[in-house]
Amino acid sequence: MKFLFDGGGRHVANFVKGQLYSPKGENVGHYLEDKRIFVDMDGAYLGEIIHENRIVYNLGSIYRGVAVGKLGNYPNVGNFGSAGNCGVIGAMAGYEDIPLERLGQGL
Repeated sequence: MKFLFDGGGRHVANFVKGQLYSPKGENVGHYLEDKRIFVDMDGAYLGEIIHENRIVYNLGSIYRGVAVGKLGNYPNVGNFGSAGNCGVIGAMAGYEDIPLERLGQGL
């Protein structure tokens, strides 16, 4: 299990056994290992990991317009606790934070 953070250091997702989960445990995406990207539950590009633990949207990704189809829904994995804040990483040229609602977090 790996805690994932946005550019501001906020815990926004968990990566568990090839699946992406909200901090509350809801399955919100799948990891495509061969492409090194995450897709959402509909198979659309969601983002990728940079700097070991930051999940971000790559504005220049060749996968932005590609849909791989639905890959199924995995059960809730539960809450792994609070990962806290891991600090701001500064400017991320070519990347932006993924909207929280795409990561299963209503505003």
